[in-house]
Amino acid sequence: MMLPTHALVGMALGLPVALSVPEFAPAALLAGLVGGVFPDLDLYSGHRRTLHFPTLYPIAVVPAAVSAFAAPSPATVGLAVGLAAAAAHCRMDVYGSGLELRPWEGNSERAVYDHVDGEWVEPRRLVAYDGSVGDLAISTAVALPLFFLVEGAFVAVVVAAIAVAATYTLLRRHLAELAPIVFGKVPDRLASYVPERYRTESTAGR
Repeated sequence: MMLPTHALVGMALGLPVALSVPEFAPAALLAGLVGGVFPDLDLYSGHRRTLHFPTLYPIAVVPAAVSAFAAPSPATVGLAVGLAAAAAHCRMDVYGSGLELRPWEGNSERAVYDHVDGEWVEPRRLVAYDGSVGDLAISTAVALPLFFLVEGAFVAVVVAAIAVAATYTLLRRHLAELAPIVFGKVPDRLASYVPERYRTESTAGR
């Protein structure tokens, strides 16, 4: 799924904490946002493998949650929410499409790499692809309660996320057509830094 959806879902995971323990609201919401986005920092280096841990994140949530309950503080609560958001991110990717430039074609059977099993988890495709109408619907559904319940700068984050999500949805298929053209102009010495799904098409025949 697209990054704004992950960001909003991560914040939503911190919302119960923010509402029930207001003094921890900034830590919970920020941690949810960061944790929801964090796995996709591997976008240009082993995407959905380097920072995606569909088994390890959920396991790590357990001791983090115990610590947050036993010794609540911005740090412990933030860690628990952040790990939960990262775990949700990986699970959401499984329910989306495969790792490919045009996921609506359904040619990839790689959703997220599971380091414990040492293999790729197959996509469920309950959400057609990142940037699909279904993906945008999830973003919108999560953004609405957040918009009315969070305060301060977090309201701006929600508005920005849904704006980016809507724009990306409108442009998603066009971006897939543009990517091979753009990455096809990358100098050979930099080609190894181009994500594999772009490189296989944009550098073909070079």
